Amino acid sequence: MLPRNLFYDMLDEVNAKGMNSDVYVKDDAYHIEIDVPGFNKEDLSIEVNKGVVIVKAEKTITEENNDKKYLRHERRYNKLERSFSFSDIDEDSIKAEFKNGTLHLTINKKVVDTKKQITID
Repeated sequence: MLPRNLFYDMLDEVNAKGMNSDVYVKDDAYHIEIDVPGFNKEDLSIEVNKGVVIVKAEKTITEENNDKKYLRHERRYNKLERSFSFSDIDEDSIKAEFKNGTLHLTINKKVVDTKKQITID
């Protein structure tokens, strides 16, 4: 049986066509770069809940597109979603930047203080 995160990552790969990504660690932070060509900054949303970062991109057909007689219509006008699971992130530290069709997220790792003073009763 595959580990839970690997299993969901594989499903996510199948369901996230059009949202290719790179995830790497640098300077004690996770970095996620997601290609979302054809989408604008306003079409994107980012949610985080219990260590899961969810990126959504949604674009709908506008009125100006309804009156066109398409000979070929391959570009997507729908909703794409991609999620990434982490066990050690500082959810309040997420920074997002969108440039040239690529969304870049920087997520600091949660600082865990492992040193603990024990009081003797």
